[in-house]
Amino acid sequence: MELFYVSLISIFVILISLSLHFLLYKNKSPGRGGAPLPPGKTGWPILGESLEFLSTGWKGYPEKFIFDRMSKYSSAVFRTHLFGEKAAVFAGAAGNKFLFSNENKLVQAWWPASVDKVFPSSNQTSSKEEAVKMRKMLPNFFKPEALHRYVGIMDHIARRHFADGWENKQDVVVFPLTKNYTFWLACRLFVSVEDPGHVERLAGPFNDLASGLISIPIDLPGTPFNRAIKCSNFIRKELISIIRQRKIDLAEGKATATQDILSHMLLTSDDTGKFMNELDIADKILGLLVGGHDTASSACAFVVKYLAELPEIYEGVYKEQMEIANSKAGGELLNWDDIQKMKYSWNVACEVLRLAPPLQGAFREAITDFMYSGFSIPKGWKIYWSANSTHINPECFPNPKNFDPSRFEGSGPAPYTFVPFGGGPRMCPGKEYARLEILVFMHHLVKRFRWEKMIPDEKIVVNPMPIPAKGLPVRLYPHNK
Repeated sequence: MELFYVSLISIFVILISLSLHFLLYKNKSPGRGGAPLPPGKTGWPILGESLEFLSTGWKGYPEKFIFDRMSKYSSAVFRTHLFGEKAAVFAGAAGNKFLFSNENKLVQAWWPASVDKVFPSSNQTSSKEEAVKMRKMLPNFFKPEALHRYVGIMDHIARRHFADGWENKQDVVVFPLTKNYTFWLACRLFVSVEDPGHVERLAGPFNDLASGLISIPIDLPGTPFNRAIKCSNFIRKELISIIRQRKIDLAEGKATATQDILSHMLLTSDDTGKFMNELDIADKILGLLVGGHDTASSACAFVVKYLAELPEIYEGVYKEQMEIANSKAGGELLNWDDIQKMKYSWNVACEVLRLAPPLQGAFREAITDFMYSGFSIPKGWKIYWSANSTHINPECFPNPKNFDPSRFEGSGPAPYTFVPFGGGPRMCPGKEYARLEILVFMHHLVKRFRWEKMIPDEKIVVNPMPIPAKGLPVRLYPHNK
C-alpha cells in the first residue's frame, strides 16, 4: 500500500514539476539583510524533501536524513523543504539550546497542516494562545500530589493488564500490548474510563489516528491521512458523549471536581470567566491522549526489546524490582516511595529513550528574522530540531550505539544533549507522568517473566515514532513461584 502512495505522488510530481518548478522554486541564496541562507537543497517541487524525510524512517534509519545533510552542508544548521514549507534543521546541543531558550521570543510551536485538519475545531496545535492556555491548565494535573495519587491507580491497571494480556500465554506480540497498557492508563486518568470494552472500542480508531497524524496530507480514501480524519471524528463523538454524561454526574454529585482532567476542564474558566465548550474540550482531551499514551507505548516496547537482548541489564533491573516487590505485603499497591527506589531501572529506561526516542524531533516557526551560526533565518520559516542529532552523536555520547545506563548516573548527560521530552518552556509537561507509567510497567514485567525475541533481527521502522516492524513477538518464561 505504501508503494501505491509513493507511485501516486511520483506521478503527480512529474506532471506538475516542469511547469511549476521555476515559478515556485526560484530560490534566492541571500537571506534578508544580505546574510546567506543556510546551505542545503529544497528537493522536489511541492513535496520538497518530505518523502525522503519520511522514507528514511520507514526504512528504519531516521537519523540518515539528518546526518547525511549535517555532513554535506553544515553540522549546525541546513536548509530543506518539508510538508510544504521552507525549513531549516537545527542540529546538535547548541541548536537545541538556541531553540529551547528562544521559545516565544524568536520561535514558536508549529505543526504540519495535516495536524490542523485532524483537529479542525480547535487551534491548540497551531495557536500560541491556545498552547499557553493548555499549559496553564496541565500543571494541576501533573503536580506532585497528583502524581503521588496516580501511582496506585497505575499499579492497579497494570495488574489487570498483565493478568489479561500476558499471564498464561506462551507467546505475545509486545507493541499492541504496550499500546493497550498506556491507552488504558490514559483513559482512566484523563476521563475515568476503565472498562476494558470501552477502552478497546476507542483504541482501534485511536491507533489509526496516531499513525496518520503527521503524514503527507493527501485526503484520498485508504490513505493514512484520510483514516486519521475519519477516526478523529469518531473519537470526538465518543468523547462528546463522555463529556455530556460527566456534566450530569457532576450536577448529581456522582463525579468529583478532582477525579480527572476532564472534570477539571469542565469546571475551570479562563481569565475572562469563560468556560470551554464541549467540542474544544473533546479536542484537547484527544490531543492529551495522543501525547499521554502513544510515546510511552513505544518506550515500553523498546524496554522489552533491549532487556531481551541484554541479559546483564535485565539482571540489574530484576534485582532492583524484586527488592521492592519483596518489601510489599500481599496485594499492597506500589506507592511514590517505591518509584523513587527504581533508580537503576530509570537509568535503563533513559538509555532506551536515548537510543529509540519516541519523539524524534519537533517543529518551530520563526516569528521574526534572526541570525544563527552565521546564517539568516527568515520570518515564517519552519525549524526542525532532531533528537537523533545529539542522542547518537559521538560528540555528545561516546560510543553512541552502545547500551550504557551508567551515562545517567550522577549529573547525567550534558545539558541539551538528552532531549526525549523536548526542552525549554515547551518541555513535555507529562514527563513525570511518563516516568511513572514506564517504571510501573517495568516492575510488573520483570517480576513475572523472562523472555526472548522470536525475530532476533526484527526491523525497526519510524512512522512517526519507532516501532518494531512485526510488533515485537516474544516467548515468555514465567518465573517459578
